Amino acid sequence: MSVPTANWSYPTAIKFGPGRIAELAQHVRAAGIARPLFVTDKALARLPITARALDLLEAGGLGRALFAEVDPNPNEANMAAGIAAFHAGGHDGVVCFGGGSALDLGKMIALMARQRPELSVWDLEDIGDWWTRADAAKIAPIVAVPTTAGTGSEVGRAGVLTNSATHKKKIIFHPRLMPAVTICDPELTVGMPPFITAGTGMDALAHCLEAYCSPAYHPMSQGIALEGMRLVFENLPRAYRAPDDLEARAHMMSAAAMGAVAFQKGLGAIHALSHPVGAVYNTHHGTTNAVVMPMVLDFNRPAIEGRIAQAAAYLGIAGGFDGFRAKVMELRADLGIPANLSAMGVERGRLDELTEMALEDPSCGGNPVAMTRENTRALFEACL
Repeated sequence: MSVPTANWSYPTAIKFGPGRIAELAQHVRAAGIARPLFVTDKALARLPITARALDLLEAGGLGRALFAEVDPNPNEANMAAGIAAFHAGGHDGVVCFGGGSALDLGKMIALMARQRPELSVWDLEDIGDWWTRADAAKIAPIVAVPTTAGTGSEVGRAGVLTNSATHKKKIIFHPRLMPAVTICDPELTVGMPPFITAGTGMDALAHCLEAYCSPAYHPMSQGIALEGMRLVFENLPRAYRAPDDLEARAHMMSAAAMGAVAFQKGLGAIHALSHPVGAVYNTHHGTTNAVVMPMVLDFNRPAIEGRIAQAAAYLGIAGGFDGFRAKVMELRADLGIPANLSAMGVERGRLDELTEMALEDPSCGGNPVAMTRENTRALFEACL
């Protein structure tokens, strides 16, 4: 089978296919950006794929301004440094290049760089209509280029930012955070280390699974989530075993975008637990999702058993709910995912703190089984 190439406009303009990074300069100009700030993380900043992207911008007359002070769980200090770089260079837009951390932070820079000084980024948390506090006209245009296949931030209207004082992750939302153009070039993901391929791929599965299980009504997201799960189950082991399998990489890149589109329907306990663990222990988000996934399936079983059985039938998995759970466990084993949160360094003495943080996480409200202080702490205990 040949690797697909396509142009999509759902939910934004997506330029999909091998080699599409070559079009970077033209799409940046089409987004109305003349002096982009190129935002990536510290590790990626040293790699040839980043040098090539910067070469393309420079050759297109768009400069070569790089900002790479992006932590694995970016915070408001990273954002402030990025805003300072944005102003110092006289920039008028942002190119977000990398995994979820770089994509999210680049979006936060574009959101806040030109807002009125008294507006805090925390005033724009994804609560009610808080997003209307921002001046939409002052949000800089964004072009997104993912180099991992997991977060899906390249097709999202939000970003996750960690409050360094409270160690709480906050989802910051505005409709104008949707990138004007996204370039999905699976060739950019070929160099990912195996553990990143595994963790980001399981993040995509978590997005699709939680969206599929969400009790909210959104049939379009429901269908996208189901097909996204199929792509992950069929292609993530291939991409993990054979990093240069471009077809598998392409399907995983699709699954990542699909997961982020689907979770407009909602997330749940997987993310409610993973966000505080990541904020406190600086664990990889997708890997943490993978660790807690089977325990959350058990937790939600009374509400989702029939729905998961339907998914299993579509996915060709025998055994209904139990067969689906076994498939998740098999995938975790194939990818070398840690067995539990204890293996990731989580301490029993901090479970009360993590429980409170989980109950404050916006993902908590979308879980099929209502999360309480008692059952959430018990769920954390099960994850240890």
